[in-house]
Amino acid sequence: MAGEEGGSSGSSPAAEPSPGGGEAGAAGGEGAGGGGGAAYDGKCVFCRITHGEEAGTELLPCEHEDLVCFRDIRPGAPHHYLVVPKNHIGNCKTLKSEHIPLVERMMAVGKTVLQRNKFNDLNDIRMGFHWPPFCSIAHLHLHVLAPASQLGFLSRMVYRINSYWFITAEQLLERLKAESATI
Repeated sequence: MAGEEGGSSGSSPAAEPSPGGGEAGAAGGEGAGGGGGAAYDGKCVFCRITHGEEAGTELLPCEHEDLVCFRDIRPGAPHHYLVVPKNHIGNCKTLKSEHIPLVERMMAVGKTVLQRNKFNDLNDIRMGFHWPPFCSIAHLHLHVLAPASQLGFLSRMVYRINSYWFITAEQLLERLKAESATI
């Protein structure tokens, strides 16, 4: 979901390493910094969804207690799911190297939900995050889209690899691992 709210940096996620996060994209300042933030922000729609307070959103089965998965309200592909941590975390730019296991779990949930929904060609998927300031919701969420080969024109732009506004989950892991190696 491309939006206008979010962080303060328009720097390319693919072209330059993260300078260490900050308060970009955190709703009301919560969930910023190291990405830990507040466990719950009542103003955040994803916090409300993860806590079962949005009756119109069906939560899909998820094997990790700290994550939830649900269908995107504006699907960009036949299968378009969001994997969201229950605790409020600002956005992908606020993450640190200690969040590598979280991102890996989010990716595993995305692959599992695709397989549970009878999509098994894991070579034809796109998983990633919108980079601030292009985050529509200031709560970390992984987009899981499949089949990537069937993305329409607009979706190919919104979820474009190597763009200023979208970073794949693999690219984010590479950044976090590189940050870890320099510490």
